[in-house]
Order: sequence, then structure tokens, then C-alpha cells
Amino acid sequence: RTKVVPGEGNEKSKVMFIGEAPGEEEDLKGRPFVGKAGQLLTKILQSVNIKRKDIFITNMLKCRPPANRNPSKSEIETCFPYLETQIALINPKIIVTLGNIPTQYLLETTEGITKLRGQWFDWLGEIKIFPMFHPSYLLRNEATFPGSPKELTWKDIKTLKQAIANL
Repeated sequence: RTKVVPGEGNEKSKVMFIGEAPGEEEDLKGRPFVGKAGQLLTKILQSVNIKRKDIFITNMLKCRPPANRNPSKSEIETCFPYLETQIALINPKIIVTLGNIPTQYLLETTEGITKLRGQWFDWLGEIKIFPMFHPSYLLRNEATFPGSPKELTWKDIKTLKQAIANL
């Protein structure tokens, strides 16, 4: 690892995005979601007029796992108190989990993102969790047919935008 990547954005935001762990670009720059997946996330947000500066973006892990592998359970558990503190300080109304790892950990389930995405879940009473596909998954799945990950993400981001408008 090169740098710790704590997260960035509006610390008073009602919307918090949580990914898995920093990638290579994020590790080099010390900022979350600045590589190809982050650039795609920015475009997805911009497609419904959500600005990155208006939300808060972070990851489950604040450091890049070796060889870009998925975070281990022990790594997630070690980093989770830091994420819990971030959530408490930012106090979002909506947490958007990106991909399997944050979704499964926060919702305490083994169910996959494909089944959970696009739905609302109550978390700790006052927070709603809204799982979406991780942008890196969308980069690996180019299809745009009805029911494809990209088409479902378009539906999901419009659903999220509507929920934000109603906060």
C-alpha cells in the first residue's frame, strides 16, 4: 500500500456511497474512486445531475489489499470501526453500497448483489441502504440489453435520484 484512502466529499451529505477497497489509482492518489471505476461512477452520478462534491464516498477498507484481491473478512472487521465512525459523523439518510462486499457485510447476508440491488433496506433504524452494482463490474460487462447490469444500474440511479429529491 502507498496511501490510506479515508474517503471524501460533503461531510454533511445525506447520501454516502460505500465501495469495497481502494484500487491501484486510489492507492497512488489517496482518493477514493479516481480510477476507471471511479470515473464511471462519476458519469453515472452526472447522468442524473448528482455531483460528487454533494455526496460522501468511501470504502469498507481504507487500504488496498495486496494484488487487488477481495478484502478478507478479518480485514473488513479490522477496518469496520473506522467506517462505523465515518457513518456516525456524516449521519447519512441513505447509504449506497457498491458491490457484494459492503452490501453483504452491512446487511449481514450471503445473498448476492444481483438479487439485492435496486431495493431499499432499513439499517440501524434511521438509515436506508440501497445496493447497486459496483462500477468495476459494469466495466467488465459491456452489454446494454434490457435486464443487463448497465440497464439495471440506469434504473437504480434514477430510483436513487428520486429518493434524494424526497429527503
